[in-house]
Amino acid sequence: MSVGEASAAPRVARIILSDFRSYPNLDLPVAGRLVALTGENGAGKTNLIEALSLFTAGRGLRRADLAEMARAGGNGGFAVSIALDGPSGDVRLGTGIERLPDGTLSPRRCRIDGAAVGSPAAFAEHIRVVWLTPALDAIFTGAAGDRRRFLDRLVLAIDARHGSRVSAYERALRGRNRLLEEPQPDRAWLDGIETEIATLGVEIARVRSGAVERLAVLAAGARDDDAPFPWADLTIEGTVEAMLAEGEAAATERFRAALRDARPRDAAAGRALIGPHTSDLKVRHGPKDVAAERASTGEQKALLVGIVLAHARLVAAASGLAPLVLLDEVAAHLDRRRRAALFEALDALGSQVFMTGADPALFGELPSSAEIFMVGAGRIEPFVREAPAS
Repeated sequence: MSVGEASAAPRVARIILSDFRSYPNLDLPVAGRLVALTGENGAGKTNLIEALSLFTAGRGLRRADLAEMARAGGNGGFAVSIALDGPSGDVRLGTGIERLPDGTLSPRRCRIDGAAVGSPAAFAEHIRVVWLTPALDAIFTGAAGDRRRFLDRLVLAIDARHGSRVSAYERALRGRNRLLEEPQPDRAWLDGIETEIATLGVEIARVRSGAVERLAVLAAGARDDDAPFPWADLTIEGTVEAMLAEGEAAATERFRAALRDARPRDAAAGRALIGPHTSDLKVRHGPKDVAAERASTGEQKALLVGIVLAHARLVAAASGLAPLVLLDEVAAHLDRRRRAALFEALDALGSQVFMTGADPALFGELPSSAEIFMVGAGRIEPFVREAPAS
């Protein structure tokens, strides 16, 4: 069953950009559920899907500072809005920054149907967004911190409060580090901040573990060793995650006690050496039963695609909204068989999907209902596909 059969499937019907990246102005109507953006490198394909990625908590798929998103030559601000055909009717979402009269830039502003909302987390009522970019290609061989950020992005698409929870935990850790730098830190302050760290840390570990367990079920699927995208075995490893086996209350107390006992060691290291900030997402290539980092580059890419597809299904099941799926240059490193399988899987997913690729031939296997645009020099025009030879 596709996620669309079980969930509402919001669809972006119009994208409006002002002074965003390479776009002075853009007003693009969108009719397709599968949308491909093609054009030369640097034409602005990724810029467009980055704009769409701003309709979720965080800094978007490039993790860039907001000021960097403003068009060079503009006044320093930018605006992005979308018309969304959602389960409760049409809704307009907008975000951006602007140059203030004193010359400074405003904080990020978010609006729903013209009314200001407190943060981009409010967009989660109307849209969820997942993505895959080339920057994630080395996720299995990179640092554990990269995999934690990847995992937190997966969790954030399910639980819009996860980002603020992680931010509060990191602030508390920094506060503890500053206290431990003092020659004689106030023990009462340390007790208080360690209680906060333990409470937040156990909650983060619980939410991450639950998401990984659910994702692992979907990523394993039917465990078909001949599937074009290999099934994955996912687990999360960490001290606090292991403590959860005793229950949340016991884990919180054990983590708090561990922080207290580790004060001399952590003071010497300049940081806390245990906690969910040191956990790691472990992935195995199911059919070969090998760690993902030992698989070939092509196998790792196919494994990652399979995880992102499973994540889209998980988001739909958890939120009731089939997510917007953004795939940057996803087809370039797939053979023709896997490209066709990818497009078939995306078509069955039920979500609206935006894909980028420099070569129009990469999208030759897309169904006729898909919409293809040619991107160039801040402009986007429909791409007319050649009729198949008779």
